[in-house]
Amino acid sequence: MNLPNMQNAKKRTNKEVLYIYDNIKSSSIFKDKKYYIKTYGCQMNVHDSEEIKGILENIGFKETDKFEDANLIILNTCAIRENAHDKVFGFLGRCKHLKKEKKDCIIALCGCMAQEESVVNEILSKHKYIDLVFGTHNINELPKLLVQKQEDIKINVYSKEGEVIELGEIYKRDSKYTAWVNIMYGCDKFCTYCIVPYTRGKQRSRKSEDILKEVEALKKIGYKEITLLGQNVNAYGKDLENEMDFGTLLEKVSKTGIERIRFVTSHPWDFTDKMIDVIANNDNIMPYIHLPLQSGSNRILKLMGRRYTKEEYLELYRKIKEKVKNVAITTDIIVGFPNETEEDFNETLDVVNKCKYDGAFTFIYSPRENTPASKMEDSITLEEKEKRLQRLNEIVNKYSKENNEKYINTYQKVLLIGESEKDENKLYGYTETMKLVNVECSKDLIGNIELVKITDAKSFSLDGVIENA
Repeated sequence: MNLPNMQNAKKRTNKEVLYIYDNIKSSSIFKDKKYYIKTYGCQMNVHDSEEIKGILENIGFKETDKFEDANLIILNTCAIRENAHDKVFGFLGRCKHLKKEKKDCIIALCGCMAQEESVVNEILSKHKYIDLVFGTHNINELPKLLVQKQEDIKINVYSKEGEVIELGEIYKRDSKYTAWVNIMYGCDKFCTYCIVPYTRGKQRSRKSEDILKEVEALKKIGYKEITLLGQNVNAYGKDLENEMDFGTLLEKVSKTGIERIRFVTSHPWDFTDKMIDVIANNDNIMPYIHLPLQSGSNRILKLMGRRYTKEEYLELYRKIKEKVKNVAITTDIIVGFPNETEEDFNETLDVVNKCKYDGAFTFIYSPRENTPASKMEDSITLEEKEKRLQRLNEIVNKYSKENNEKYINTYQKVLLIGESEKDENKLYGYTETMKLVNVECSKDLIGNIELVKITDAKSFSLDGVIENA
């Protein structure tokens, strides 16, 4: 990929990066400047935004939730889904109007879309007021880029991954109770429909000692739950010599004593018996697993480059259900992959009917430029794909509701996160199995893990009460 002004990553050390931050901070050029960040996409993007916020505040910026007050607006973008592209273009219209009123306001675009050459060229041709574009591989260079902005360097995207930079607890985390912990970046799987290896690069695992140090620090300051994060978490360590595998890392994290541990997202190909045993044998590893299926057809799975068969997936599902007590399993499913037949689609429905998932993220296939699947001929109409998606969702929602109804009149440990968006008199939180629960109780309980009696079940959430509260 050859974006204009794209560079190969420079191998800066942590010390060098922090030295640059300190110099910029001491200059006070960004003191009391305000920033606004808009985030699209997956958990990785959310966590990237936490890092960006921490970096900006480290050099003097302050966050504002009022778009119009910002001196710096950052769009942290997603390239996985077509609707994420559309939302970015829609938000850029607001940026254009603001730029007319505040000419010194800096508009920056980053994230996965920034790594796509054709998309960046399209954006800059239509939205010439954008001041800065940087990629997923050089977030830590943001302070320097903002200083260089006066030299009119518009695009600064690294085409190749650098080494993992450890900046310490510089994140401005969105929650005081739950935290993302990156264990790796990028992916080596190269599923034929997926753009992640091109936008986030090859797999780079963090050293286990740095991960454990971060988890211990989070536990010390009062975090109740951490989620180990990666594009394919259970491939952890395969790119490093003399590093532990994910099952061992998970066990080590469990021994820190933090109350709740989750992980996303896992690939069935890398899910081992050892991992299942570690989850089953450690009470602070939550019995919730996201296990992407994508398709139930062996023919389509092969075209997708998924490296497992329907039968192997079902056997893995059986093992997890058998060994992990009360486990909840969710999945991802793509409908309408190029030339998916009715028979292929029925194979997917067969897996859904066998697994009876607690929930599923379902999508109509949308081609991502430069991926192998985008070059495949496709004979299926959009109308047919939409019909299949509707049929799939009806079945998924039925099982989701049935699984939720099993919780009625049971007592569940719920980590209460904050006020419910729909009812200010209620708090929301999550069970160990990642079920959303709305609870009528005192706001003083935010941040606590409480025993909640489940009183009602909907397709996507539960209601509950705290007895004797």
